[in-house]
Amino acid sequence: MPQLDLAVLGLGYVGMPLAHEASLSGLRVVGVDIDGDVVEGLMAGRSHIRDVSDEDLSRMLAGGFTATTAPDVIAAAATVVICVPTPLDEQRRPNISAVRAAARLVSAHLAPGTLVVLESTTYPGTTEEVILPILEQSGLTAGTDFFLAFSPERIDPGNPEFSLRNTPKIVGGLTPACGTAAESFYSRIVNKVVPVRGTREAEMAKLLENTYRYVNVGLINEMLLLSDALGLDFWEVVGAAATKPFGFQSFTPGPGVGGHCIPVDPIYLSHRLRDLGSNSEFIDIADRTNERMPRYVAARVMKLLPVPDDRPASVALLGVAYKEDVADARESPAVPLAEHLVAAGADVRFHDPYIEHLPVRGADLAPLRSLEEAFRFADLVVVLQRHSQYVNTNFSPARLVLDTRGFLHGDNVVRL
Repeated sequence: MPQLDLAVLGLGYVGMPLAHEASLSGLRVVGVDIDGDVVEGLMAGRSHIRDVSDEDLSRMLAGGFTATTAPDVIAAAATVVICVPTPLDEQRRPNISAVRAAARLVSAHLAPGTLVVLESTTYPGTTEEVILPILEQSGLTAGTDFFLAFSPERIDPGNPEFSLRNTPKIVGGLTPACGTAAESFYSRIVNKVVPVRGTREAEMAKLLENTYRYVNVGLINEMLLLSDALGLDFWEVVGAAATKPFGFQSFTPGPGVGGHCIPVDPIYLSHRLRDLGSNSEFIDIADRTNERMPRYVAARVMKLLPVPDDRPASVALLGVAYKEDVADARESPAVPLAEHLVAAGADVRFHDPYIEHLPVRGADLAPLRSLEEAFRFADLVVVLQRHSQYVNTNFSPARLVLDTRGFLHGDNVVRL
């Protein structure tokens, strides 16, 4: 009999909420991560994930949760869920090396009867073509000796309304028996499970969700660029269109698309299609448009900036996280924007209540410790994210503000 109900591989923004909800449901949970500092912090009661507070972690630990770097605990778990990162490499190609490594760890410790689930977002076919052969190197057969499924993560960091528990959970099994096992497991920790025919359908559903958003953001950004060329106030245009009670879903423009999902997942699908000799024109067009936005914002900044005689023009970037009220700058458009501005000769610094360091090629940006300091420093303040602190701030002390999110008003405010 297994001594543990669940082993979660990867204790990041996906793995920790899963471990948390499973612990709350009374499951015996262990978390496995290769980062010793993360494991040490968790065992000391320090959560590194904003959506799982120290108080949440304290309850998990009291309920028996443990974290470790030792993969041999996998052998004691009835269910193993892989929640490792799937980023793009430097050439913007899918990088599933962490998925392969996690699968090898599971294979080395796989016990008969275990359910293995991949939650990491990836291209259709990964579970069957990559994970399955690695796991069957154990000598066990999927669907007979163990169960294999894919269930896409739907975590929305910082969302106060939808958590893992009340967000419907898609599951697709390699075989009907695998699907039944996965559905049974997730029914213990989420309110609703949505079974689909197989792993490929589940993988594709996740990519459809994020590609839908990426393409629509690309469309709205292109409409902003067209409106600028036509001399129109696009914020008024999109606000007027949004009053239609049917047939229109409002998206808003911005300085680019960031985060670990929206700008990454569609590229996984596009890459997979190219491997099959096909392509997605919608994704490629949206990608070009969204990738263009930081450069467009930089051009707007340089056009607005005064030209001091005795020093470089100063720019303060406000909100360099990829999303409002989230402590995460992965794929943030603030990075290429800062690089464009530095290359143009501007003195660039940043303020963000959640981010302490912003890696930018060609510069070591100094953080501004307060908005008051940002207003004193900058010839131009660029608001990149709608953090709560900014929504509740009076921007009138700033000399000039470029608002890329369309929520500020004032004589010193120019909206993107």
